[in-house]
Amino acid sequence: MPFLYAFNAHCIENLDRQLYLELGHRIETEPMPRAALDDTDRMNIRVKPEVKARLLRAAALRHTDLTSFVTQSALREAESVLAEADTIKVSERDFSRILALLDNPPKPNEKLRRAAAGLPKNL
Repeated sequence: MPFLYAFNAHCIENLDRQLYLELGHRIETEPMPRAALDDTDRMNIRVKPEVKARLLRAAALRHTDLTSFVTQSALREAESVLAEADTIKVSERDFSRILALLDNPPKPNEKLRRAAAGLPKNL
């Protein structure tokens, strides 16, 4: 089922201007699937010998061990993916429209009032 109200902190970018918004909390009608995590610190991956050899060589050139090299590389990529997912790029026209709506929000209509009334009171 869909969520009722979405968006956590997102960054809306337009050229040199950025606007960081806290738009609310995600309220889901059923749990989102989550990646399975076990409670160990170990993560096993299988790679071809030639891939491992290249990773070992790269780690040696960085003067680090294979685990640190792979972990740091994966974390940099993860941060990039997460930042991209949390950033909305808009045109100058849309950016101006968003700012105008934030300064002068429209009055809530009946559908929005009903949706708000159905939200849990402890938010």
